[in-house]
Amino acid sequence: MIQTDQEERTAGPLVREITTTDTHPHDAVVANDLVKAFGGGSQRIFRRAKPAKKDQVMAVDHVSMRIARNEIYGVLGANGSGKSTLIRLLSTLLLPDSGTVGIFGYDVVRDERIVKRMLNRVSVEASFFKKLSPFENLMYATRLYGLTGASARREIPIALGRLGIAPDRMHRPLEQMSRGMQQKVAIARAFLTAPVFLLLDEPTTGLDPRSKVDVQEFVLQLRREHDATVLLTTHDMAEADALCDRIAILDRGRVVVEGTPEELKAQAASHDIPEPTMEDAFMVFTGRSLEEAEQDEEPAAR
Repeated sequence: MIQTDQEERTAGPLVREITTTDTHPHDAVVANDLVKAFGGGSQRIFRRAKPAKKDQVMAVDHVSMRIARNEIYGVLGANGSGKSTLIRLLSTLLLPDSGTVGIFGYDVVRDERIVKRMLNRVSVEASFFKKLSPFENLMYATRLYGLTGASARREIPIALGRLGIAPDRMHRPLEQMSRGMQQKVAIARAFLTAPVFLLLDEPTTGLDPRSKVDVQEFVLQLRREHDATVLLTTHDMAEADALCDRIAILDRGRVVVEGTPEELKAQAASHDIPEPTMEDAFMVFTGRSLEEAEQDEEPAAR
């Protein structure tokens, strides 16, 4: 069902404590009225929020959402729309100024350690030991997550191979690999840890078309074989359309609309555009093209 920002904002305030009445056995993520602002000297670093100031940038502006278990949920938006900030809030890397997030019933602030064990995150800023090879980096990561050495040595070549990394490249230093190849290693690292909740923050940025398809097939395989829930942020409309069960369009930090790809495109249809694409739907719901939105939001926090 399509839900617009106007309907969400008029539905009344949401409770701030995550209780059994807020969650459902089929919910993986429940976010209630999340707010995160930057600038103005009032970022929430410690656990006490400070009052908002006029010169703040509202990166996440009263965002609420529910993500079902085993769902691939997409967040579409331009650079600067708040996608990456939302990911960091859900993954415990940032504290919300207000609002709550529950991951499988656990609060991301109160139960931070438990939540961290459930998730993994892939972003465009993936970090590695660059002097080590992909194989060595993944051996280190998988041991941190409790995978045995024998299992890791067996699974790592399979994961890298599925992403198009040849055996002769698995043992070269990462610093000798392209950014796109390093991104593939980051994706393999996330998949090898078999998280129940995977956050993909623009995972195919910088990849060639063939590599994008490899990653997309790997995401579907992870959900199918490990019952994983996936949150995907992207500004690739075709990727979101192909992968996601439901999509939220984020604009200036707010969810302006949410629904399945088919629902969003149907809602955007008109006499002039009888069969709209996701790009057309984005323009209808935000009033701007993706390129225009990125120009407008360039100064904002990602």
